[in-house]
Amino acid sequence: MSYLFALSLTTAILCGGWIIGADLIGLIGWAGFAGCTTFFAAGGKKSGFKSAICTNMSGVFWAMLSIKISALLGFPLVGALMTVVITFFLCIQSKIKLLAFIPGAFVGSFSTFAANGDWTRLVPSLLLGAVLGFLCEWTGVWLYEKMGKKEQV
Repeated sequence: MSYLFALSLTTAILCGGWIIGADLIGLIGWAGFAGCTTFFAAGGKKSGFKSAICTNMSGVFWAMLSIKISALLGFPLVGALMTVVITFFLCIQSKIKLLAFIPGAFVGSFSTFAANGDWTRLVPSLLLGAVLGFLCEWTGVWLYEKMGKKEQV
């Protein structure tokens, strides 16, 4: 069994469990996958976990700020103006080490808009998605160590 096979198998099983569990407890299944994807895209391991959480949550913050300000101002094209403003902040915040993974901030932001601003369901879904990613990686490594063989080069 290769490492890729082990990781694929455990990821498939855990993701199947996630989608069932998310539905049962009223969370947003696809948003959990967004958090999981952010974890892997940020490099996995503990650093990818921290990065996924921090950047996804910052994206949610900026998107919610945009939604609230747009509703308050309510003039034509306010959405376009707020897109310019939050895009700037999603990028410039990368000067802060914990917020350096810009794609993670965009994932948090677009997920907020896709969830129609329902941050009370979105935030736990994204956070548990990062946990899901961590568990997928961890169980993949565990299975490979138990059942895998060194791959031939």
